[in-house]
Amino acid sequence: MFDFAIVGGGIVGLSTGMAIYERFPNAKVVVIEKEPAVAQHQTGHNSGVIHSGIYYKPGSFKARFARQGSQSMRDFCQKYGIEHDICGKVIVATKQEELPLLDNLYQRGLQNELNIHKIGQDELKEIEPHVNGLGAIRVPMAGIVNYLQVSEKFAELIKEKGGEIRLNTKVEKIHEESNQVTIETSQGTIKANMVINCAGLHSDRVAAAAGYQTDMKIVPFRGEYFKLKPEKRYLVKNLIYPVPNPKFPFLGVHFTRMISGEVDAGPNAVLSFKREGYKKTDFNAKDLAEVLTYKGFWKLASKFMKEGMEEYVRSFSKKQFTKSLQELIPEIQEDDLIPAPAGVRAQALKYDGNMVDDFHIIMGKQSIHVCNAPSPAATASIEIGKEVVKRIPVQTNLIESKLII
Repeated sequence: MFDFAIVGGGIVGLSTGMAIYERFPNAKVVVIEKEPAVAQHQTGHNSGVIHSGIYYKPGSFKARFARQGSQSMRDFCQKYGIEHDICGKVIVATKQEELPLLDNLYQRGLQNELNIHKIGQDELKEIEPHVNGLGAIRVPMAGIVNYLQVSEKFAELIKEKGGEIRLNTKVEKIHEESNQVTIETSQGTIKANMVINCAGLHSDRVAAAAGYQTDMKIVPFRGEYFKLKPEKRYLVKNLIYPVPNPKFPFLGVHFTRMISGEVDAGPNAVLSFKREGYKKTDFNAKDLAEVLTYKGFWKLASKFMKEGMEEYVRSFSKKQFTKSLQELIPEIQEDDLIPAPAGVRAQALKYDGNMVDDFHIIMGKQSIHVCNAPSPAATASIEIGKEVVKRIPVQTNLIESKLII
């Protein structure tokens, strides 16, 4: 019998496990993960950026948790010797019509209490000599890290405190009763006082398995990347982003120096035909049918038809992908790019066709469900874990004499 069972061994589930031990040092915790290792999906396919929170609506979880999380992630890495680099990034306007959008983004960053700076062409050239830009925002608190290493350290700390991490264990059914939860898995039954759903790409399904019908569905979007050839990495010093299109809910292709020294270019954003579909050929009939029969998806698709088609063209045309990158760095050529692993974003979509634009947490009787945690969830993971644990009700049977707050 466990006090808490966490479904999902990604960075959010593991950070929640750590936060539980901060509040309940004597708790019995189990993390249930269907893969043979932790952080194998969104976390393990992450671009590795420590985000600032500049893009997000002031006062939202994303804005607050990214700002706070960039500092708590940095502190964690310093404490445990995890390699990271607070290298900063530039958000670049390459066309005259983007300058007002850059100004709007700058004002949003100030509203989000960020120490950012507007810079002109000369200063931009000093920071990123090969970038084509009319102006930019310098975001000094952005950085890079390997989130897989962070997750592995989270897992290690949970085990040191007496927690269990059960790998190769898939949740099949959840029975939520008045004072406990029974979880049927591929490796037997687990009982706990409370279950916390941090299942990422499958979070809506886990919520449904516990009897909660959310007003949203996870729709998987694949982000495809190229890497710069080693001899061309000099073209990118740190992190280079375009001004995002306010009519499209993704950031656009950009350049990311990884902690390994490699430079990623991308991503685009296309519908994945499988929730864990990292290749164009990956297909799951159930996953695709759920999307294609969901009215919210068709409402979204009709709203962004032009932009969506451009993303698909980039998916199949390296030439067009290169053209998009050349808007930021004109020197980039097709031959400079080599294929890189893709990622899949677990984006919650409402029935009305609107994307859920903030982290979304649903409270059950004996459960808590994190049902929308795409980027910047890795940056914000420590703060999300704290928020989840803050919501554990003190009046439940969890707060016994052995679980002192």
